[in-house]
Amino acid sequence: MAEYVSVDSFSDLLGLQVEESRVDFCRVRMPFRADLRTSPEVVHGGAIASLIDTAAVVAVWSNVDAETTRGATASLTVNYLAASGREDLIAHAQVIRRGRSVVFVDVDVFARRGERIAKGVVTYKLGRDRKYKK
Repeated sequence: MAEYVSVDSFSDLLGLQVEESRVDFCRVRMPFRADLRTSPEVVHGGAIASLIDTAAVVAVWSNVDAETTRGATASLTVNYLAASGREDLIAHAQVIRRGRSVVFVDVDVFARRGERIAKGVVTYKLGRDRKYKK
């Protein structure tokens, strides 16, 4: 059984569960909950976008150098391919290009039965604290 790791309080609010994290990859589950719906049968697109962003961020931070101290999503593109019914969603995030400070991540969101629900591309900017000399 997977050990679930809390990412942040917002992710906890959505119920996101990191199921796997390894270098440049992350799998995150969003269990279906009635309060994540826009209608009786459809999960809100904003919840799906948050799932994509969170999975991408965990994949990015799985492989950073010790000097990297901060980061932020610079761009998030989501293509919704199908409505998600009353079932868990699973995001697979894979880093596809890692530059010095910009990282590109490809994310696929699947319904539990295997249907692809959404496709995301995340651009993430890493940063380092500036060191000031006296």
